[in-house]
Amino acid sequence: MRVIKDADVRKNEILDAATILFAEKGADHTSVADIMTAVGIAKGTLYHHFKSKEEIMDALIERQTSVLLKKAKMAAGDQSMPVNERMLRTVLALHMDTEQTEGREMIRHLHEPQNALMHEKTKRVIFRQVPAIMAGIVEDGIAQGIFDAPYPLESMEMALCYLDVMLDDNILKLGKTQRSEKIRAFLCLLERLLGAESGELTELEAAFQANESKSSI
Repeated sequence: MRVIKDADVRKNEILDAATILFAEKGADHTSVADIMTAVGIAKGTLYHHFKSKEEIMDALIERQTSVLLKKAKMAAGDQSMPVNERMLRTVLALHMDTEQTEGREMIRHLHEPQNALMHEKTKRVIFRQVPAIMAGIVEDGIAQGIFDAPYPLESMEMALCYLDVMLDDNILKLGKTQRSEKIRAFLCLLERLLGAESGELTELEAAFQANESKSSI
């Protein structure tokens, strides 16, 4: 007797299989047929949920980034913490959860050459939403007299671009010492960008350095 599964259950089975296959073979080298075989479903069943491999990729990215963005929004909106700590925790919330299998696999295969499109799509989702989340923290800092930044959103866009490029091992192969120096420079420059007093953000360097050892997008 054929078992009819709940739509969400079936979709997650497809996404789970795609995660494993993309990690093993790369998104470019994984076919829709590969995913169907891994899940044990017919073509019609798969296409009922996803019209193409790219739709599967988009859904997988949405599933992973939604978790990161939810954590980032929670950290950004936590009024019980000082502004500078909220900013740090928001950035750290965007790191893939390396304690979870899916997080580890996502980190590993996102940076493979055969997954360039998936990497680009993931960054696009992050860049569309994160600067606005962080800008809310900056605006609170301005209201409290901690920051003096005429362009909160643009400042956060610039900061995110710096982190994305300077700490991406696929662009710059930095040693541990060099990487630490880039982080130190980033926090110092961010203070200038936001019009903060010296030490307002650089005092968070130790916490940032400790967490930066985990891979991020």
